[in-house]
Amino acid sequence: MTSMRGQPVVLTDETPAIGTGTPAIQESRFDLRAYLSERQALVEAALERSIAVVYPEKIYEAMRYSLMAGGKRLRPILCLATCELAKGTVEMAMPTACALEMIHTMSLIHDDLPAMDDDDYRRGKLTNHKVYGEDIAILAGDGLLAYAFEFVATQTVNVDPVQMLKVVARLGRAVGPAGLVGGQVVDLESEGQGNVTLETLNFIHNHKTAALLETSVLSGAILAGATDCDLQRLSRYAQRIGLAFQIVDDILDITATQEELGKTAGKDLRAQKATYPSLWGMEASKQQAKTLIEDAKSELDVFGEAAQPLMSIADFITARTH
Repeated sequence: MTSMRGQPVVLTDETPAIGTGTPAIQESRFDLRAYLSERQALVEAALERSIAVVYPEKIYEAMRYSLMAGGKRLRPILCLATCELAKGTVEMAMPTACALEMIHTMSLIHDDLPAMDDDDYRRGKLTNHKVYGEDIAILAGDGLLAYAFEFVATQTVNVDPVQMLKVVARLGRAVGPAGLVGGQVVDLESEGQGNVTLETLNFIHNHKTAALLETSVLSGAILAGATDCDLQRLSRYAQRIGLAFQIVDDILDITATQEELGKTAGKDLRAQKATYPSLWGMEASKQQAKTLIEDAKSELDVFGEAAQPLMSIADFITARTH
């Protein structure tokens, strides 16, 4: 199967400033708050139904503890939005949307472990290993990852099996050594190294952050049978919002409080991690994030008003405070 994944976004010190990209379509009075609230409620209800507590109860409780701990549910919402953009339905995309949140939750559980980023709080609550112990936390992450693929395969309806298979393959790539795992390895190897280059930093976040966001965007469109041309546009949109999301995360780690973040603030600095603000400074990082968002939105021009949810979500990424 030929991958439709394009070349990752590579930021350079010469990346143009905001306003140099193609102008995006004029925005209508779209109520993003209401849209996110409605979609988040749909996702929460589906996630609530997705995992029952059966024997052995401890592992299912641990999986549910982190899965139902809140959060923006941005990845599943992006999946639903692109499926509808491509003339599909919420129902056909919801199993994949839930699977994306399961995979994302797995990554958070494992990222918080003492052997990784070692954090005590996530989304304002004790991390999984602080409640259930490291052994169960590792298994809870493993359980969510495996169940995500089972859930897509057994719960998806009214979708061409070929398109579903493409989504399953993309999910596997996004979370494996060519995606999240590979980015995490380079991130761990780069801690405390004073000579981390912009190229290495781009690699980390194109794989660790942007890959799953790109899969979230593309999965919904693939399920609905979007054309290759539209998938390429959505891929470029997703790669750019993915990197912008990480730049904003780096900024918030410095500027936000633990209460705002729901996790320990200032950890990147203490761990001597390379971040975009450490390479560019705060103001230049903010400018780069804005530039990426403008370029991402310009990819949606061809879709007209149907792309308004995706346009507004892009703006939300740079405006968020946690």
